[in-house]
Amino acid sequence: MASQLNSGSDLGFEADLFKAADKLRGNLEPSEYKHVALGLIFLKYISEAFSAHYKKLGEEEYADQEDPEEYLAANVFWVPPEARWEHLQANAKRPQINFTDVNTGKERVGDIGNLIDNAMDSIERANAAVLKDVLPKEYGRPQLDKTMLGELIDLFSKVGMHSADGKSKDLLGRAYEYFISQFAGAEGRRGGEFFTPRSVVQTIVEMLEPHHGRVYDPACGSGGMFVQSERFIENHQGRRSDIAIYGQERNHTTWKLCKMNLAVRGIDADIKWNNEGSFLSDAFPTLKFDYAMANPPFNISDWWQPQLEGDVRWKYGQPPAGNANFAWLQHIIHHLAPRGTAGVVLANGSMSSQQSGEGDIRKAMIEGDVVDCMVALPGQLFYSTQIPACLWFLARDKSANGHRDRRGEILFIDARNLGHMVDRTRREFSTSDIATIANIYHCWRAKPDAGLGAYQDIPGFCKSATLEEVRKHGHVLTPGRYVGAEDAEDDGVPFAERFAALTATLEDQFNESDRLTALIREKLSMVRYDV
Repeated sequence: MASQLNSGSDLGFEADLFKAADKLRGNLEPSEYKHVALGLIFLKYISEAFSAHYKKLGEEEYADQEDPEEYLAANVFWVPPEARWEHLQANAKRPQINFTDVNTGKERVGDIGNLIDNAMDSIERANAAVLKDVLPKEYGRPQLDKTMLGELIDLFSKVGMHSADGKSKDLLGRAYEYFISQFAGAEGRRGGEFFTPRSVVQTIVEMLEPHHGRVYDPACGSGGMFVQSERFIENHQGRRSDIAIYGQERNHTTWKLCKMNLAVRGIDADIKWNNEGSFLSDAFPTLKFDYAMANPPFNISDWWQPQLEGDVRWKYGQPPAGNANFAWLQHIIHHLAPRGTAGVVLANGSMSSQQSGEGDIRKAMIEGDVVDCMVALPGQLFYSTQIPACLWFLARDKSANGHRDRRGEILFIDARNLGHMVDRTRREFSTSDIATIANIYHCWRAKPDAGLGAYQDIPGFCKSATLEEVRKHGHVLTPGRYVGAEDAEDDGVPFAERFAALTATLEDQFNESDRLTALIREKLSMVRYDV
């Protein structure tokens, strides 16, 4: 196991690690165990990064290995002696441990759970600017099996999170992301609320190409959009310092996960939390962003408050109180810089709904020429919902922005037939699927001399439609209406199939009505009246 897990080139090591760790959780629910496992992985990672830099400083003539500033300068977390992994590993199996409580400064007797909590407190204190109130500190609670904790520490001790050359810094990032995704799958809808599948995030990132500038997510969950943005920069020989990351999250537990998820990768980000959320308490009211990427909660109905009446963000119409989809879209457009672009995941209903004025808002957005591209996604991509979803790509200025003038045009891509099943219930896009979608978009928006090849409509897959064509379809944005494929409504059932079923049901109801009418007439004719 150890040699296999230590291999950075082994793409299956995350799965092996998760299976081994999951066997240890006993009776703990995934929602509880998630924080136990992820917190320990975080400790392991930052301790390894610290140890590697500690060793490097030891080889330098004038460096002080115990000076926190030396680590801050290298973008490495300072890990105090009581929080270092070797200290935890040495005490993992001991029933009683003497230690100094970092909060009180007094000597205590406890177990491995208390020692881990103390380590978390110590790391937060030493790195308060990034980690204040972020790390889990419930390892000492009596209900938690301390034998399981010790075995987890042993397991993670066998996994090298950093390669010898120091370049495979994302080994733990891979493990961390895999653990988050597996917990999302195990928890079902509740777990999926904070996790956007990697292939969906990659699709958005590859299409938007966030090379530089400010990147924003108003419902950032566990930070997957940001991780993929950084990865995109690295894969294309860019510099992380070329982008600045901003996010907001309403769920405090999820906010903690996001902060840890970014911290293990050394991603510097301004992630805000408040329990009111981006609509009622916008954390960045005056900032504009070059890119926005979001997977906000679908169709939420409890978002409206009276103080949102007439908000400056509702440029294209006030969103209905019963559905926040068009509130999210307008919030994001409001925050885009003059040449900013955005990719947003929403439920399919947003493309065609006429309820409560949604059709009027969509029409105003289309006529305002801020809709750049629509992508219909296949079903079963998400852990949290089976509702079919789509991608909205928005642009404040379609006249150029480094690309050709696309005013009066919208690209429609029907990707419902792409992807492959990775298990019984969930689908993923492959790398080639993502490349196919992104390349179509890039060719469509590129200038003729960009060297990407000429864009062509592909029947059943993609269509560049004019504003006049969209008007003829009543400002409905379902790609199937334009590319020549079967149209699909919110539940993913093709319209023709749905209509035939409804017609058959109506005929049955008519027949039943005729039968009941005849029966009633027959009964009435048998009634005798005595005068």
